[in-house]
Amino acid sequence: NIKIITVGKLKEKYLKEGIAEYTKRLGSYCKLQIIEVGDEKAPENLSDKEMELIKDKEGEKILAKIPEQSYVFAMAIQGKQYDSVEFANEIDKLGTAGKSDIVFIIGGSLGLSQAVLSRANQHISFGKLTYPHQLMRLVLVEQITERSGLSMGMLIINEVIFFEENGGLTVFMSELQKWLKKENRIE
Repeated sequence: NIKIITVGKLKEKYLKEGIAEYTKRLGSYCKLQIIEVGDEKAPENLSDKEMELIKDKEGEKILAKIPEQSYVFAMAIQGKQYDSVEFANEIDKLGTAGKSDIVFIIGGSLGLSQAVLSRANQHISFGKLTYPHQLMRLVLVEQITERSGLSMGMLIINEVIFFEENGGLTVFMSELQKWLKKENRIE
């Protein structure tokens, strides 16, 4: 079970369609639930104290939606960066350790409150670039979908191209075959 808790309603049709497509692809691998919490009005020219108050109010709404036993990833620009394979392995390790309820949190335009960051088991980042928080939903769902494909032993075309260009396709295929045997998917 994977939940994405995010601040604000998704409005753009193209983002909704992209998320719907990736969610459909995920259907056979895991249950994905996206939970939207209301965003607070944030007029321009806020003081630091006003920004913190808004993040705290949004944070209270987020924290109320996190089941107690969940493993929580907070999306934060200063968080740890994974490549796709590392990200897949990290999620798989959680499943192996019996942590089947995973929550990803995407804050609003001002970021996440200190309380939410403290509740998180890990802070992760998809790079130092700043993305609109609504676009991050699509990026995150795509990465979760790719993670599911990687953990199921499917060939992801980007990885095949990388390995082929570096002469490692044979090594990759050999490792994939070992993994499939270990998972009792082939003899």
